Amino acid sequence: MFSRLLQRSRAPTSASTSCLFQAGQDQVRGAATLKTLSVRMRAIKNMQKITKAMKMVATAKFKKDMRTMENSLPFANPVLNLFQRLPVEEKAGGVTYVAVTSDKGLCGGVNTAVAKQVRLGVTAEEAKGNVSKIVVVGGKGVAALKRLYGDRFSTTFEECSKVPFTFAAASVIAERLAASKPARCKVVSNEFKSMVSYDTVAKHTYTIDEATSMDRGEWTKAMDVYSFEPSIYEVWQDLHEFYYGCVIYGSVIQSTTTETAQRMNAMENASKNAGEMYGKVELQYNRARQAKITTELCEIISGASAV
Repeated sequence: MFSRLLQRSRAPTSASTSCLFQAGQDQVRGAATLKTLSVRMRAIKNMQKITKAMKMVATAKFKKDMRTMENSLPFANPVLNLFQRLPVEEKAGGVTYVAVTSDKGLCGGVNTAVAKQVRLGVTAEEAKGNVSKIVVVGGKGVAALKRLYGDRFSTTFEECSKVPFTFAAASVIAERLAASKPARCKVVSNEFKSMVSYDTVAKHTYTIDEATSMDRGEWTKAMDVYSFEPSIYEVWQDLHEFYYGCVIYGSVIQSTTTETAQRMNAMENASKNAGEMYGKVELQYNRARQAKITTELCEIISGASAV
């Protein structure tokens, strides 16, 4: 009889011990969850501070780039308008794509759009049996096109944004482009429209081969509205290289302004998303904290009732 009583008295003790052990496990898991959520909240807050700082830096750079673009485009536009009077004739033959991208990321899809336009153009030209070459300005363009189209690379120019881009730098790129003597040339870049919009265009750039094979009547009709001293035939070679430089300079300036504007928008969206994420994690943290407090109160009340 005494043995049965002892077994009955021991059974609740073991059950209560297991309950206390399970409560201890839940408490440990709750503490670990709270610590994990706290670390995550701190990381999101630091990320939000970084994105806000990057937005402020991009805003300051945008004002400078916008002023540079407004002062620089009037220098290049007269020569561009002169050559735009020439008729566009699509002929068979090799084509050189000049991809104007940036050296840094975190600026939306500006570099992706340029790389996509170049890929589509190269695929279409090679489907027609034309040889394609690629000249890349900017490290992001090199990274995006190197894996599939690295064998088409003619020349690459990276780290151009370390110093302010000038017409002298554009002249170096134009000199390399003129030395390759392309049959056809297209400059793919982003045209700045506003703070929130831009267009990715492939500008047809007239080459020396196209100018020499053009109908003389059409060529004279386009050029006779201007007066040249000395004659156009004597200065044509230098004028054409200057035209290359103006095309590249204008494209890089507009692409830089577009990059800065899109980086502002990207960092603003990133800061907003970080704030929303912080709110969700904070709600999870408060719920876990409240559940832990409720569990501890239940344990205290249960212990007091048992006593």
